[in-house]
Amino acid sequence: MSETIDLLKKHRSIRKYKDTAISEEHLTEILLAAQAAPTSSNIQAYSVVAVTDPERKRKFAELAGNQQQIVESPVFLVWLADLNKIRTAVRLHEDIELKQNVELFLLATIDAALAAQNATVAAESLGYGTVYIGGIRNNPQAATDLLELPPLVYPVFGMCLGVPNQEPDIRPRLPLAAVYHREVYRQENLVKEIEAYDEITRHYYATRTGGGKGGEQETKWSKEMLKRFNKDRLRGHMHDFLLGRGFELK
Repeated sequence: MSETIDLLKKHRSIRKYKDTAISEEHLTEILLAAQAAPTSSNIQAYSVVAVTDPERKRKFAELAGNQQQIVESPVFLVWLADLNKIRTAVRLHEDIELKQNVELFLLATIDAALAAQNATVAAESLGYGTVYIGGIRNNPQAATDLLELPPLVYPVFGMCLGVPNQEPDIRPRLPLAAVYHREVYRQENLVKEIEAYDEITRHYYATRTGGGKGGEQETKWSKEMLKRFNKDRLRGHMHDFLLGRGFELK
């Protein structure tokens, strides 16, 4: 179809990296590509911090659940929702508090996600690999302290970046019919599509490079969802943390 579409469809999360530095030229181009992402009303309410210091990366790995890929990657990018930037811009004209609501929080978070995905595609086009690290939200205050973030800024996720040192299989996605609807949302065939995907993922987990997931040969997507969401609220601490950072979620 096109080189761009082929690249997108070949995406894999990379968790092992070669000890190869990323040139400043390449990193700059990746970040410029990130800046070209869509942004609501041109607010550009995001920032990114590149972490290369070994000790700081080690601390991030610990707070994210001992994820060794953070230490191994030559660059660890932390993507931030950043309303401090907007407040600073507004105060160039009037010394007022930024008027906030949930929508503004969502705009900043979405801006960060869109920019990060542009960066991923740009990095992969240059031969690098990435993996998103949501685990930094396990202890968002520690991540905030490590980056010395001002109020109205929070870490959305991290991203490891480097030259791949593995060739993982491409993880299959849900059938298109399970995510694509025409005109209205259609529920009637959803169970059938999930069951079909369960069989695909069962085979994937059992036969992928490195063997079955956690030694379970009957793992499938719906069971993974049950395990993930049949527990206490995932990172329920985030609400109070965000309020403490100055975000108004109302």
